[in-house]
Amino acid sequence: MLKDIIFSFVIGGIVGIIGHVRKHGKIIMPRKTKKFIYLGFLEEMLLGAFASLLLVLYISPNSYVEKMTISITAGISGDLVLTGYKQFKQNGSE
Repeated sequence: MLKDIIFSFVIGGIVGIIGHVRKHGKIIMPRKTKKFIYLGFLEEMLLGAFASLLLVLYISPNSYVEKMTISITAGISGDLVLTGYKQFKQNGSE
């Protein structure tokens, strides 16, 4: 079970980083401003990793191919949720 958790977390994190690079064209490092801490690539990496972890724990697949497929799908959907939330927030303020 611990192997499944680590495997899904790593795969989801990698997919999150790939989505970050696809969206921004480069890896943006975390930085701190006076009022805000911007997580940079860590935001997408953690979101993809946790989405993948939760889905793999919920579905409990049998083979590593199923785990990888579910982890990749969850990582991509985590990125889509974050993008949709930012667009909703942007359109709601106008």
